[in-house]
Amino acid sequence: MKKQMLIVALAGLTGSLLAAEANTKEEVINAAKKLGEKANYSWKTTVVVPESAQFKPGPSEGKTEKDGFTHVKMSLRDNTTELVKKGDKVAFTNPDGDWQSPADAKDAQGPGRFMAGMARNFKAPAAQAVEVAEATKDLKKDGDVYSGDLTEEGAKNLMRFRRGGTDGGPTIKDAKGSAKFWVKDGVLSKYEYKVAGSMNFNGNDIDVDRATTVEVKDIGSTKVEVPEGAKKKLS
Repeated sequence: MKKQMLIVALAGLTGSLLAAEANTKEEVINAAKKLGEKANYSWKTTVVVPESAQFKPGPSEGKTEKDGFTHVKMSLRDNTTELVKKGDKVAFTNPDGDWQSPADAKDAQGPGRFMAGMARNFKAPAAQAVEVAEATKDLKKDGDVYSGDLTEEGAKNLMRFRRGGTDGGPTIKDAKGSAKFWVKDGVLSKYEYKVAGSMNFNGNDIDVDRATTVEVKDIGSTKVEVPEGAKKKLS
């Protein structure tokens, strides 16, 4: 009898813990969605990789408005690239600074092809944070901070800059990672995710170890200014 009661008690405790983990993930997702419901906001993204990494993304700054334009400036190697998106339409600058659409770059190779894929699948922080939260196994709450490990599939998707692309991206092995979210007054204010693993490019295995941090700012006071060249491509 005592043994049965212990089993029932443990089952109840396990169920409560699972429910709590599910609730914390839902809290983060709701906080990210609340950010997306704001009239506008800005953000800064920083990426940290080992000194030995071949590809070192620089910081990027972005601004977005609800149901309007999103404008991002990002550093890639020695170049600064701009991206503007509205709905399903997107435009970005090539190495010469000219605005183009993914269709314009359909036959491009190297950086041009990479940027076309990134632009096509770009998501502003509110939407990306939901994607990252859904990619976690579970989340634990400590004050206003939520943290947890990524699933293997979630880590793979986040390792691919062109996640969601039609070609599926490079082959990835031993993918793992973690995520952390900061929530203030029920709204997402910051998040970071770390991924590590091995990625195969053209038969060569490349080790990946990357930490991405996104900090949200100027909620409700951000103004998005769109370059004329981007407007023409989006019209």
